[in-house]
Amino acid sequence: MNQSPLKIGILTHIKHPIREPFAGGLEAFTYDITRQFRRRGHEVTLFAHPDSAAELKVTPMAHVGSYRSDAQRHAHDTLSSDFIAEHHAYLACLQEIDDFGFDVIFNNALHYVPVTMSGMISTPMLTVLHTPPFFEMINAIAAQYKRGGGHYCTVSRANAKEWAELTPDCHVISNGIDLQQWRPADGPVGAHAFWYGRLVADKGAHLAIDAARLAGVALRIAGQAIDPAYFAQEILPRLSDDVVYLGHLSRAELVDEVGRASVCLVTPRWNEPFGLVVAEAIACGTPVAAFSRGAIPELLTTDTGVLAMADSVTALAAALLSARTLDRAACRRHAQANWGIDLMVTRYEALLASVARVKIPDYG
Repeated sequence: MNQSPLKIGILTHIKHPIREPFAGGLEAFTYDITRQFRRRGHEVTLFAHPDSAAELKVTPMAHVGSYRSDAQRHAHDTLSSDFIAEHHAYLACLQEIDDFGFDVIFNNALHYVPVTMSGMISTPMLTVLHTPPFFEMINAIAAQYKRGGGHYCTVSRANAKEWAELTPDCHVISNGIDLQQWRPADGPVGAHAFWYGRLVADKGAHLAIDAARLAGVALRIAGQAIDPAYFAQEILPRLSDDVVYLGHLSRAELVDEVGRASVCLVTPRWNEPFGLVVAEAIACGTPVAAFSRGAIPELLTTDTGVLAMADSVTALAAALLSARTLDRAACRRHAQANWGIDLMVTRYEALLASVARVKIPDYG
């Protein structure tokens, strides 16, 4: 490793534990990058949910519930106990964070308090923007920008464009995955399609079911049903012999399912900042049929997937039938060229080292 070891404090959200089966992409990202930094010799402290994986050796923060749904991810009652608890958990952490002597803080929290506090602490901070703009973060970043900016990164050119007005110097580092783990299946590939992710309205699993049925292709789906009303109203009634729900699977189980599917469906109903499912599927040699939203057009080529008009079941059904004919070896090569975890970690190492050299003046 060429990069000198850093002492890094990692912030993530505290709604879900960082452990398998992962609730979503941010949990997987946090788990992977924490372990990768340590393997490269960095001293890492992860502030996270107390029920996170034991091997991460987290410094626990308060548990404040879980997301209600993607559709309401930033809607809240400002007097709710969860909202106030989350606010105070981050506030308490940031008030003491300088005492750890970190070279740099790697902020993946999706919360306004770390950004707001970044100008009030002496430890430099890099904030990764894993979502499109939302109210609280817009206000926090705008205030910080007036005080002299801040250090920001995001996961795609599309999401950087969304934030460009507030973070014109935002870096872009694509997400990376473990290509030794996300790999083609050893056995035969089936004729069925596969969908996986959080079972919430914004992920659009019900549209994937409708498209597969219209195309006459069996579908297997997996994910955490974190929105019970959506699952009861939109998923359960659509299940059948040809549409099977597998539950909330571990990463190893997902790799097996993805690798054995003829095509993976990706159906976001919001501007997806990256689309980790796309990278994972393609790494398994499985082509993708996806709604054209957010960063997904950046990830797919004509050799690896087919884009469909957003929210169109008819277009997705056609894309499904076309995508499943694509060359699986070409998919694997594309993933190897673009999304290896070593490449991502090397890029973050360099950026964090650069931010760490920017010391905040002592006004005391």
